[in-house]
Parts: sequence; C-alpha cells; structure tokens
Amino acid sequence: MTKETSSTLLEAIKQGIREEMEKDDSVFVIGEDVGRYGGAFKVTEGFLDAFGPDRVVDTPISEAAIVGAACGAALLGMKPVAEFQFIDFISNGFDMLTNYAAKSRYRGCGSIGAVFRGPCGSGVRGGPFHSLNAESFFLNTAGLKMVEPSTAYDAKGLIKSAIHDPDPVLFFEHKKLYRLPRLKEELPEEDYRVPIGKARVARGGKDLSIITFGAQTLNALDAAEKLEQEDGVSVEVMDLRTLAPLDREAILVTVKKTNRVLILHESSITGGIGGEISAIIAEEAFEWLDAPVIRLASIDSPVPFAPQLEDYYLPNLDDIVDACRKLAAY
Repeated sequence: MTKETSSTLLEAIKQGIREEMEKDDSVFVIGEDVGRYGGAFKVTEGFLDAFGPDRVVDTPISEAAIVGAACGAALLGMKPVAEFQFIDFISNGFDMLTNYAAKSRYRGCGSIGAVFRGPCGSGVRGGPFHSLNAESFFLNTAGLKMVEPSTAYDAKGLIKSAIHDPDPVLFFEHKKLYRLPRLKEELPEEDYRVPIGKARVARGGKDLSIITFGAQTLNALDAAEKLEQEDGVSVEVMDLRTLAPLDREAILVTVKKTNRVLILHESSITGGIGGEISAIIAEEAFEWLDAPVIRLASIDSPVPFAPQLEDYYLPNLDDIVDACRKLAAY
C-alpha cells in the first residue's frame, strides 16, 4: 500500500521543491527572505538549514536582480526557483522576463529553464499592492509558460513539472488557498508530476460549463452544487491549471459537450484571459453553442482595500449562479 501524507496547498508546493532539491544539486531557490526567514509565506522554511546558503539564496529587495540572476544561472545549467514575495512585484522584473527569458531560446542563446513563483490573488484584504493576478500581463508573451493550481495534488505535481521544464515557467499561487482547510488532502508519497498544458474536469456536467482556474475553481464548484440542488442544472467545471499554453482541446471538448459556457476569472474583465478563451470558442466551436459565451470577472479597478469594496470588486457565488441561470434559460 502506498503511504500518503495530508498536506495543504502551501505544504504541497514546499514538498515538491524540497524533493527536487534533494534529488538534484542544480536546483536552488533564490529571492527576498527565502533563507533565514523562510519566505514571506514560509514556503521555504527550513530550507536554509537543509541545503545551506549556496542553494538558498537571500537577495536584496530587487526583483529585477532576482530574475536576472535566475536567468544567468539557468543558462549555466542550474535550475533556479525564484520567489517573489508578492506577484504584484513581478512588474519590476518584466523586462528580463519578457525580453530575455521568454526570447532566449528563439534568439539561439539557449533555453532558460527557470521557475518564477509567488503568491497572487485577491480576497485577503491585501489592497492594491498585494492582490494582483498577473496572467493577462504575460499571456501575449510567446515563450513563457504559466500555471496556477487549485488543489494540493496539482500544486505539488505542477511545481515538479515546472522545475523540470526546459523553458521559463511562471508559477502563480493564490494566497487565499495556501492554508485553506478545504484543500488539505492526502498526497502520494511516490514521485509524480502533473503535466503542464493539461486542464482537468473538476466536476462533470451536461447542461453548461464553467471554465476557470485558481481560487475561482472553488467558487465554481460551490455554484455547481447549488444549481444542481436548487435548479436541477448539471454544471461541468473545468480547471485550466495551465494558463499558457491553454489546453485548447479540453476547452473545445467541454463546449461541444454542454453547448453553454461561462468563463470565470478573478482578474479584471477587460483584457483578461477570458477574452482569449472566448475567441478560441468563437473560432473553433461557434456552431456548437446554444447561447452566447458569458465572461464573469472582477470589475475594471485596482483591488480595493476596504472589505466591502473588495467584496464588490470580486465575482462571488451569487454572481456565478445568476450567470449560469441566464445561460441555462437562454
């Protein structure tokens, strides 16, 4: 029998990185306070004692330097796992990520197999500087992969795949999910990976589909349960897991199965990933639709700090249920 241990999403990420560091001396972590402090959210707690300062590298407060050092190390054959204390500050490394890391293979300079990870997301009263969802900033940058898990199992499997990937991977971790008891689950002790580029069906259904990822996956599952109990509507929930490259095949399969689609994401609606998914559906599965595609996302505003305003800013359970009822009745 396989031995299993119960883990939160944060613990799963920690396990995944630690196991890869134990197996491969070229894997190292770098970032602000990742060493003695153990990281802003304690993902790397205990790593300094286990692996020493050469493989757990504390840096000055300079995201540009962190990205640059990680890129250089990757070109020399190392496997850096770089941490941003909050994904909001990835903007300080934007030039190195988009003009260097993403283009290095294409320019013939060698691939940059580095992981750039950090906490993202709203709903935790972090205000406008600690609540960003950054996927739309990088979606138009060819050469970058992006993932965002919503389960502990996927978090561990995806961080391992990201470390082994030959190209740069942005690994987004919704901070609201880090220690959420609901997500605590038994993880296999044997080594496993979750492939990058593959979505999963979190809940099967036949009447309509919700395509989502990250923390909104939980809201979608709650909405699906409510709709089945109150309306008898069977909702399929697709968790994208990988945001670049999108799993086009899985998207089209669920569209052709249910013929009605709600695209749900937490970042602001204008310019969001929902528009790209809508375009895929319109171009490749239009004739399968029995209703217009609906996008549901946060409003076009910086993330408010006031609790009432942040709650208004974000899509909530009632919003999702109302949108699904509109789709089902069309």
